[in-house]
Amino acid sequence: MKTSYPAKILLAWAEAIGGNKEIREWLSSNGYQELSVFVFALNNKEDAKKWLMHNGYQHLAATIAGSEGKSDAIEWLKKYHFDVLAHVGMSGDGHDSSFRWLVKNSHREMAIVSKRIQDVKDRIEQDNNDVHKISTE
Repeated sequence: MKTSYPAKILLAWAEAIGGNKEIREWLSSNGYQELSVFVFALNNKEDAKKWLMHNGYQHLAATIAGSEGKSDAIEWLKKYHFDVLAHVGMSGDGHDSSFRWLVKNSHREMAIVSKRIQDVKDRIEQDNNDVHKISTE
């Protein structure tokens, strides 16, 4: 289970979260499958969420849950010393204080990741609330 990544991989992950399919595929085929699967899980793909849970990446699944406002996921991350991911989840849920914490504590790449997560979650929420949009589910 990887819990630490080079800065360029974190920036690539942020790009993949933002919708860059080529980079998402590159991550998947170059030893970062969990970051690629995270993108699908973030977009509410249940099989991707299950994959994270069953392949040792519960911390990534909890980060997504935290970005969806689930405080128990944030508490779990803190309990197991994933403080940076707890702040990523909270920042992804719109908590500016967590974004500032990431920047202040030299986690700039993770701050970028958190804003991309927030963008995706905001888009999903907007789509769910748009009465003119036809559901594909």
